[in-house]
Amino acid sequence: MKEKLEALREKALGELATLETPKELEEFRVRLLGKKGEITELLRGMGALPAEERPKMGQLINQLRSELETALSEREQNITALLKEKRLKEETLDVTLPGTKTKEGGLHPLNIVLNDLIDIFQSMGFDVVDGPEVETEHYCFEALNVPKDHPARDMQDTFYLAENLLLRTQTSAAQARTMEQRKPPIRIICPGRVFRADEVDATHSPVFHQVEGLVVDKGITLCDLKGVLEQFAHEIYGPETEVKFRPSFFPFTEPSVEVDVTCSECGGKGCRVCKGTGWIEILGAGMVHPRVLAGCGIDPEEYTGFAFGIGLDRLTTTRYKISDIRLLFENDQRFLEQF
Repeated sequence: MKEKLEALREKALGELATLETPKELEEFRVRLLGKKGEITELLRGMGALPAEERPKMGQLINQLRSELETALSEREQNITALLKEKRLKEETLDVTLPGTKTKEGGLHPLNIVLNDLIDIFQSMGFDVVDGPEVETEHYCFEALNVPKDHPARDMQDTFYLAENLLLRTQTSAAQARTMEQRKPPIRIICPGRVFRADEVDATHSPVFHQVEGLVVDKGITLCDLKGVLEQFAHEIYGPETEVKFRPSFFPFTEPSVEVDVTCSECGGKGCRVCKGTGWIEILGAGMVHPRVLAGCGIDPEEYTGFAFGIGLDRLTTTRYKISDIRLLFENDQRFLEQF
């Protein structure tokens, strides 16, 4: 038995010195010191020994168990230290290496044009205001001189959420709110999303963006409107851009105009984009209707004003020669990286 114990000791210590991973250590411990291990089997086999030899043999077996446990613990500490040293060497940071290049994002083309537009109008003394996207019929229609029987009130054009509650169809709703809350002089722009029940195609979307402008003061005329919009067009498209005002009709302005600029694609010569006319429509405008002023508590005999609504999406597509408005909403990285 003593010879068997000594052979087991030498074999175990020799094998222990070759182990290199925690997994191998655990397998070694189970094989020798586990409930079904070799040391446990030796203890169970002591029943076959003479009674006088059992105490001494039990002592020898326990000494071997203790020695192997101590050696196992020391080897585990050595392996842990070696693995840590190896990991530190592998994870060493070479500060002389060039840094990893990170990909930077950029502004969406709509935001680029909007920021430019805000800068232009702020330089002319305009404030930027905001309005709710969920509006009442009063502010979206009635306060803007749009009667109940007007086609724009039809549910085919407007997203109604409940009775007297809808998604705003135009940022003009901010006009009435501002005129109710402020006394003239007023000079504001209101950018934001608007919603209409349009079919999606290259030039239409049920969700798009507008920038409403409003000026109210004493002595405001159509010439003031013309000067502001010409300055705006020259800042956005370039000083060589020509601006044309065409008579039109909007319920909340009188007189009303639509504003065209020379086509940025052909320079006014006529092309596919402008359908051969040489002109691109960019916004609608006009003098604020006296009924709108009076309905908001402003005396139309003392004050006049003008308003304009700019289609930000149209402005962006014409400025950057984008052929399909859907590109502005699809978040295609290949498209966005161009800006």
